Amino acid sequence: MREIFDYIIVGAGSAGSVLANRLSGSATVCVLEAGPSDRNPFIHIPAGFMKTLVDPAVNWLYETEPGPGIDGRRIHAPRGKVLGGSSSINGHIYNRGQRLDFDGWAQRGNRGWGYADILPYFKRTERRIGDGDDAFRGRDGGLVVTDLAWRHPLCDAFIDGAVGLGIPRNPDYNGARQEGVGYFQRAIYKGRRVSAARAFLNPARHRRSLDIRTRVHVHRVLFEGRRATGIAYRRGGAIAEIQARREVIVCGGAVNSPQLLQISGIGPAGLLRDIGVPVVHNLPGVGENLRDHYPVRMVARVKGIGTINERVRGVNLLAEVAKYAFARKGVLTLSPSLVHIFWKSDEALDHGDLQMTFTPASYKEGVQSQLDDFPGMTVAVWQQRPESSGYARARSGDAMKAPAIQPNYLAREYDQRVLLDGMRLGRRLLGTPELAPYYDGEEYPGAGRTGDDELLGFARQMGTTAFHLMGTCAMGPASDPGAVVDDTLRVHGIAGLRVVDASIMPTMPSANTNAATLIIAEKAADMIVGKPPLAAATLNSTSNEMDP
Repeated sequence: MREIFDYIIVGAGSAGSVLANRLSGSATVCVLEAGPSDRNPFIHIPAGFMKTLVDPAVNWLYETEPGPGIDGRRIHAPRGKVLGGSSSINGHIYNRGQRLDFDGWAQRGNRGWGYADILPYFKRTERRIGDGDDAFRGRDGGLVVTDLAWRHPLCDAFIDGAVGLGIPRNPDYNGARQEGVGYFQRAIYKGRRVSAARAFLNPARHRRSLDIRTRVHVHRVLFEGRRATGIAYRRGGAIAEIQARREVIVCGGAVNSPQLLQISGIGPAGLLRDIGVPVVHNLPGVGENLRDHYPVRMVARVKGIGTINERVRGVNLLAEVAKYAFARKGVLTLSPSLVHIFWKSDEALDHGDLQMTFTPASYKEGVQSQLDDFPGMTVAVWQQRPESSGYARARSGDAMKAPAIQPNYLAREYDQRVLLDGMRLGRRLLGTPELAPYYDGEEYPGAGRTGDDELLGFARQMGTTAFHLMGTCAMGPASDPGAVVDDTLRVHGIAGLRVVDASIMPTMPSANTNAATLIIAEKAADMIVGKPPLAAATLNSTSNEMDP
């Protein structure tokens, strides 16, 4: 006899962890995760991200297709393959985005997804420890969000320099407004990562109604006509099938969710025929609309003061390990980016379109996996709402074969212009009087590159991913030819099947994507069980601010 659950959740990442917690309180739930449990110690040590970013045991280690806008390069595209998904290997940053992001989703015909509608879900998800207006911040949720206690003179000098350039201080970019400069807020608590698995999945693991299966690879969604009825998966050498009384919920992320739909027969009919998959439902938008943030890192050498680069070598590293082991302090407790700037590429803009980060460290060739041998500091910059888009497409009906991933970085001229303006601002920030006592020359792009063509050439050659892939199962009304799910996240034309993860975002939020992914799952959980939505916040018409 086949096993039967009320709900089957494919993927135990950020969204899957939230749904498993919310749904298993009143129904039977089976969660299927391709990766292992999250016992790897580098997951829980914040600085361990440098290991998990390149570890095939917890990371799909995907690679993009050659990009025409980036000189034909392929770029590594890490995706979490472990309980907690990408929240177990990411850079810890908690960043919600701007009001206009979510109001834009609602304006595309997605009822209940405006900023006023989703702000209560941000608050429900979060346990903010630190300052913040409770009109915006949550205090009782599962995800612990803290301030950075560690300080470095380079960070303070960078912030002071930014203020000198006219960028205001903003201690809470997740509050009334995003624009400004300050220290990042992180999902780190008492020196340990707070992944979605730790925040949401682990508290529910004891429930008899919740069955979590790791190291299983889902092969396809099962159907009876146009209704999803279950899942076929491989565990070890055996194929098994399980059934869902109510729904199958796909939470594989922006790469794996469209791939699973496609190999199950839902997607562009032409693609499905090309890969030898029988068409269950022709849905052209599946796998399209892929977007990502494309950061370029600008590195300067440092003099007169130590940086993180030297603290993680030799005897210094042993001292930091001891500091972490006995007190949960030191550089091993840090996220990769410490300071934020949200600002405008053009003063005429009404809203910021750039995100910048600063850290008193630098990586070889700007890639976050190995620190430089010299004292260095880094400013990274990316466009918040890129217009360039691409796709994620199955290469065959074989679920074990990695899909084709093409973000089409820098394909649009507008994206190129915004990034160039951001790079020039990055140079100004590194050249402020406040940083002058420590500045020892530009390493990347190099002082000799001054013209637009030279800087853009550097961006094409050295830019990389911000790990914010989204949009491949976009939410929208049935009249939208690119929409995959409706505003309740049901797949158009198919009963009993939803997608709940970053792939449903119709447009890129002005932020790292994990915080928004969590509230997508929070809101979806209420819709799935038939709860009324949380009461919308009351906002004024011009900003995130609450009406008095």
